[in-house]
Amino acid sequence: MTRHSSAVPMFAAIALFSLVGAGPARAQTPAQDPAAATPVATTGTAQPPDDDPARLDPIEPDYSLVTLPTTLRLPKHGGDFHLTHRFNLNLRCATNEVDCASTRFNGLFGLDSGANIGLEFRFGLAKNLQGIVQRTSIGQTVQFSVNYDAWHQNADHPISISPILSIEGENNFHNTDTRNAHFAPAVGVVVSRKVGNALAVYVEPFWVHATNNEGTPTRDTGFLGIGARVRLASTTYVMAEVSPRIGGLVVLGDPLYGFAIEKRVGGHVFALTFTNRAATTYRQIAQGGTPDYLSLGFNLSRKFF
Repeated sequence: MTRHSSAVPMFAAIALFSLVGAGPARAQTPAQDPAAATPVATTGTAQPPDDDPARLDPIEPDYSLVTLPTTLRLPKHGGDFHLTHRFNLNLRCATNEVDCASTRFNGLFGLDSGANIGLEFRFGLAKNLQGIVQRTSIGQTVQFSVNYDAWHQNADHPISISPILSIEGENNFHNTDTRNAHFAPAVGVVVSRKVGNALAVYVEPFWVHATNNEGTPTRDTGFLGIGARVRLASTTYVMAEVSPRIGGLVVLGDPLYGFAIEKRVGGHVFALTFTNRAATTYRQIAQGGTPDYLSLGFNLSRKFF
């Protein structure tokens, strides 16, 4: 489902982001960057700077890439709010479209068009355990997830591993007609590897039940999310991801993909995104992208710890 929007909500969000982000954020100040932090010694043993989940991770500043999740840990009783906004205007020109550039410019590259909006909040239920709820305007979908940060990359573990369980339902999670696949459980695992403070790569196999709403015999889908975040400067990043489907229902459009430029300001993270579908839940990712389509959008997140 789409909702109409103008440039006002986006600029209001950016203004709020700039004003609030200028203030201090205890867990996100540059002085706490692990690359510059001095380990604190207790009982003669230096404590690794990455043992505290509240400490800023300079190469993994957010809990998502463009759409895919990351392995960033959340402190116990900490929180994070995440907003996704995807404008509906297609930035790609059709072969028979006349004066495409003027059309895109006059519409301010989508800001005058409708948009799909997602709201997400995650909370640290216990050490290494996150509870997540997301609501997106596409189908009025609500998704509930739990994320367990089983391994954190350190001297003993060369990678980070975070299994995820989720279930989503349309119509604000009210419709119980399972014949039309309104509920879709999913299971997956996020595996990441950070290379210094400059690069993080992700591999994310997922299985999603009831991918489509058409009642066809093959309704499950497996997809493999692949993504990376590159740190260009101390607080600036570029990201890219793609989620090809590897089994089950693989006939709906192209793989979902996206790329973005990201900026961290204190406890805030803002990303200007480009995607080939306004998908944010695991079932929507499994349904793939839209051929010959590319839209402008943004992500905005704020940590509360």
